[in-house]
Amino acid sequence: MIARKYPVRYPPGPTQKLPLVLFLNFIRDPIRVISDISKYGDISHFKFGNQHIYLLNHPDYIRDVLVTYNSNFMKSRGLQLTKKVLGEGLLTSEGSTHDYLRQLIQPVFHQRLLAANFSIMKKYIENMIGRWEDNTVLDIHKEFTKLTLDIVCKIFFNYEIELDSEVVSNHVTTVIEYFNRVRMPLARLIEPLPLTSNKHFRSAKKQLDKIICHIINDHKPAVVDSTTELGHINNSSPGDLVSDLLASRKADPGSGKVFISDLLLKDNIMTIFLAGHETVANALTWTFYLLSQSKEIEDKLHNEVDSVPGENAHTNDANMSKLQFTEKVFAESMRLYPPAWAVGRQAINDCKIGSYLIPAGSTILMSQYLTHRDPRFFTEPHRFSPERWTNELKAKLPRFSYFPFGGGPRSCIGEKFAWMEGILAISTISRRWRMDLEPSHLVVPQPLVTLRPKYGMLMRLIKRT
Repeated sequence: MIARKYPVRYPPGPTQKLPLVLFLNFIRDPIRVISDISKYGDISHFKFGNQHIYLLNHPDYIRDVLVTYNSNFMKSRGLQLTKKVLGEGLLTSEGSTHDYLRQLIQPVFHQRLLAANFSIMKKYIENMIGRWEDNTVLDIHKEFTKLTLDIVCKIFFNYEIELDSEVVSNHVTTVIEYFNRVRMPLARLIEPLPLTSNKHFRSAKKQLDKIICHIINDHKPAVVDSTTELGHINNSSPGDLVSDLLASRKADPGSGKVFISDLLLKDNIMTIFLAGHETVANALTWTFYLLSQSKEIEDKLHNEVDSVPGENAHTNDANMSKLQFTEKVFAESMRLYPPAWAVGRQAINDCKIGSYLIPAGSTILMSQYLTHRDPRFFTEPHRFSPERWTNELKAKLPRFSYFPFGGGPRSCIGEKFAWMEGILAISTISRRWRMDLEPSHLVVPQPLVTLRPKYGMLMRLIKRT
């Protein structure tokens, strides 16, 4: 970093004679650590080695980073390291590459196209709950991971995974745990070592790469209908994301557009493959956990979904719009347990946030988990209360007091898809089933890249009559 002729005035924050202790505590329990640091104020400062980190805990400051001065910030160093898996995908790319990719991918998330996929979502949800048996105990996190993975593959890739989805889910878990590990000191030195964890990661990445390559190869024009040991695709239904990305190669090379190479294509399919199912699976898991803890709210939800007549009633816009309390349940679940619990940025140039100058190269950390539980914006912030989501509350809330899907030019491209899938899944499942948390099961949030239940979520299924 270039030496400055002026001193930097840092916000208040923890100071320790042994900075490594703070970092190790962060690795063990990041939410507790940043919660403690946030007590220093709306802008606080701490260090990991030589890295300066600013924690922003106010919607106005978060807006400045994500919207007002967004061009002055890039993805954080931690997320940059995930390029080992995601390459130059939509999540990790920067500048003109990101802008072009987003413009290219955005149409598949258009509301009209998403609505056309209601029946596909409904089919997979019905298949899942059709396998369930009354009074049995299941890890619903695994169930929802399989469900959302199947839906993403079918809708966006026109691909049906015939390999055991639980095996694929285990590969995804291994990769996500790797994302968490690369934040540790000396990660680059540890990575080449023949450790069991490194071997598992490389094996999982190889298997996921194999699936993505099959999806791409089976979409190429020379292949009309292909079946592999991993899955099945039928190219007679064009218009999915892979087809659109392949078609973009026909653009005039002199147009200045980014060429979608095989590698860039693979990176973006991998990004949608991982991010497109992981977040919704977590959100559904936490939703049904919270419902199991409140009989009154669960009954109110059941009354609403039962009031919409017909088995296929929830597969059109008109009836989905009637599920207002269901939407509130999903919103409140993502307030308490946001799928993405924190978002990071790195300052490209010096920038003023509040009354502090943020030097170039500094890391900015903003946490949905903390802001969503701030009593300044939400009364009784730790209570599960879907009723709080009135029009009055939404009108007075600062924009970034609630941002489960981020915000600004780099907000989650699949936000509308996630809302639609979540509401449809909650209503369809609740129409026929309720769930009780197993009394002995330990519920512990695990803040990796996403907020997962550390030990899964064991629930007893109770069929509704």
